[in-house]
Amino acid sequence: MMRALPDRLPTNLFRYVFGVSWRHQIALVALTIITFLLEIVPLEIQRRVVNNLVKERPFELVIVLCAAYASAVLIQGATKLGLNVYRGWVGENATRDLRRHVIGYSRTAQAVASGAEARGIGAAMIVAEVEPIGGFVGSSLSEPLLQGGIMLSVLAYIVHLDRWMAAAALALLLPQLVFVPLMQGAINRRAGARVWVLRQLGISTVESRMESTDQDSSDRRRIDRVLQLNMAIFKLKFSMNFLMNFCSHLQVVTALLLGGWMVHTDQLAVGGVVAFISAVGRLNDPWGDLVNYFRDLNLTRVKFGLVAEKVNGPISITAFEIQGQQDAGILV
Repeated sequence: MMRALPDRLPTNLFRYVFGVSWRHQIALVALTIITFLLEIVPLEIQRRVVNNLVKERPFELVIVLCAAYASAVLIQGATKLGLNVYRGWVGENATRDLRRHVIGYSRTAQAVASGAEARGIGAAMIVAEVEPIGGFVGSSLSEPLLQGGIMLSVLAYIVHLDRWMAAAALALLLPQLVFVPLMQGAINRRAGARVWVLRQLGISTVESRMESTDQDSSDRRRIDRVLQLNMAIFKLKFSMNFLMNFCSHLQVVTALLLGGWMVHTDQLAVGGVVAFISAVGRLNDPWGDLVNYFRDLNLTRVKFGLVAEKVNGPISITAFEIQGQQDAGILV
């Protein structure tokens, strides 16, 4: 069972993560380490299979290696399956805990402030804000450890294959360290503004009255603003994905050019090139997942700050809401 928290929520996201699930985070970290250490086993087996075929060694050895490959993939997949299910369980328990806090806030707030405002904010938190926070709790430590561990393991293996091809692949990864943080920062600002606008729309919906032209006009502007913010997020996110995918394909081209030349000059076996191309693919996937993780981290911090400040009181405008008002006016 997960330990119940006191009525007040901590203001720091990771303090809440450890408070609600520290024992489970230790178990998740252990499963994560096992998972990413198994990542390079299929790559090495794949290299050996190709080399054995090229060198015309006994086919029985290829059969043994293929069986070992299938076993390694099965073990890794089963471990990752268990990790993902465990993450989901931890996240759902955190979501349940947060919903209990929000319900307590709603009851208290209705007694001391506008009932419509309390119901509107409470509904927005329960429906749109609490669930992604709880989901983040399950992957808060294991996700960056898993993806970072996979990247380091694969990088070490690439260097083991050939340091020059590894240097070329890393050089093509460097531009992403420039444009990804810039574009991600723009996405985070718009995502935070979207949370604030949706909360105001929830308040307006609960306290709406029949024949209120001004309120209807404000709600339409809020709905239009959410559309603008969402479209800005889509454009930035998919543009960033396009640039990242382009860089990853350039890495494959580099591997084919350099690796092909080294095979042609008898400096490298064919299996090394095949394994390198597979490794590059496994390098870009965790990098993209790390980018998504930090995107979720920043957005979850904003949402958790909004929830914590409302739950802990006093019932008034918060610093996060002031920032949301400012960001809601940013250009798209």
